[in-house]
Amino acid sequence: MRNISAIERFCLYSHVAAMAFGLAGLLWVVPHPGILEYLPAGQTLFQWSMAGGGVGYILLGTVAMALYAYRTLGLGSLITFAIAAIGISISSELLGTSTGFPFGHYSYLNGLGYKVAGLVPFTIPLSWFYLGLSAFLLARSGLAAGGGAERYNWVRSLGSVVLGSILLTSWDFVLDPAMSQTALPFWYWHEPGAFFGMPYQNFAGWLGTGVVFMGVALALWKVLKFSPELDQSQLTLPLVVYLANFGFALVMSLAAGFYVPIALGILTGALPAVLCWRATAQEAIAESLAEPAPVIEASVAANKGS
Repeated sequence: MRNISAIERFCLYSHVAAMAFGLAGLLWVVPHPGILEYLPAGQTLFQWSMAGGGVGYILLGTVAMALYAYRTLGLGSLITFAIAAIGISISSELLGTSTGFPFGHYSYLNGLGYKVAGLVPFTIPLSWFYLGLSAFLLARSGLAAGGGAERYNWVRSLGSVVLGSILLTSWDFVLDPAMSQTALPFWYWHEPGAFFGMPYQNFAGWLGTGVVFMGVALALWKVLKFSPELDQSQLTLPLVVYLANFGFALVMSLAAGFYVPIALGILTGALPAVLCWRATAQEAIAESLAEPAPVIEASVAANKGS
């Protein structure tokens, strides 16, 4: 297990570093190609980055979250969530790129790896998996931190699916406008929409897809009798993954001057994610303060008896 943790940390750090490297290429080198002449092996590094940078950071994020889920949740829970997330998201993406439902009419360009059926890069459902798992665990554990009667568990379960899907969609608020309109876009809209080039239908598609695969994953977890309620230390890696990817999107949108999507994303994504993480710490503090009470009562009773 120690080796798994080490590989997990390596993939996480490399994932974040790869996104930073990609930002430098897209925002610094692409607009100023003359910079490459002053960098050792600049042309070679840039070609590698453009050919496999997007694939690399998604694969690293996927491996980091998969190892984390295996270590923290168990193999069965990892496999069931991955099947739901990858299977349903690739179905939605193939349907979307073929018919325009549920996201709108769009097509993927090159840069994100081999395309399934010539339409959807294989890395796209992987990004749904690792960002979706991060968002869902934060939402579920954050809502569970409030406690409550056992009969209201179904309300928290429904809330975790909805909130997790909102966190996932909020990332797209910030990512999609910039990534589809950068100097080297990875996808494009056939009919640009009213929200900074995106159709509003796209958000409904993201939210709906998230609700479906998170709901299916939760149902499968119920069959396995698995109900994760993680503490703050266990949620740190999902939070880092979520905020790192959100930060990548934020920097891209800042460079494009898309401030409204950033504000919306922070209010509905980054801020709730941090609050969910903090809620688990507050629950732990409350529990630690409550624990000494029986000990104190026993001590008082013993003193009275003497």
